Amino acid sequence: QVQLVESGGGLVQAGGSLRLSCVASGRTSSHYAMGWFRQAPGKEREFVAAITWNGRSTYYADSVKGRFTISRDNAKNTVYLQMNSLKPEDTAVYYCAAPSIVPGGSSWRPGDMDYWGKGTLVTVSS
Repeated sequence: QVQLVESGGGLVQAGGSLRLSCVASGRTSSHYAMGWFRQAPGKEREFVAAITWNGRSTYYADSVKGRFTISRDNAKNTVYLQMNSLKPEDTAVYYCAAPSIVPGGSSWRPGDMDYWGKGTLVTVSS
């Protein structure tokens, strides 16, 4: 079992930045690839970014490429999502997730995740 706890959400103006954190606990939590998803009001949960267990490969949704950066510190069992140049359409609850079986490349889907955090709300005002 892996437990995930997100933090770092909040209210920010368009063009601003936030850094989300996801702390993982449980056996071999640092061996898991990790991903970030988000869900806006009235919309389906969607993939944002993912990182392999060793941090060597990262994947991004087209909508956040060049603005968001995913990273991890396995010594701290923490995955980060640095979000820059935020837009109102980035407003959503952001979730950290981990799969038991790593999807290929950027094919991360919510249904393939086995562990989820409770989410942290990001609100971007215009």
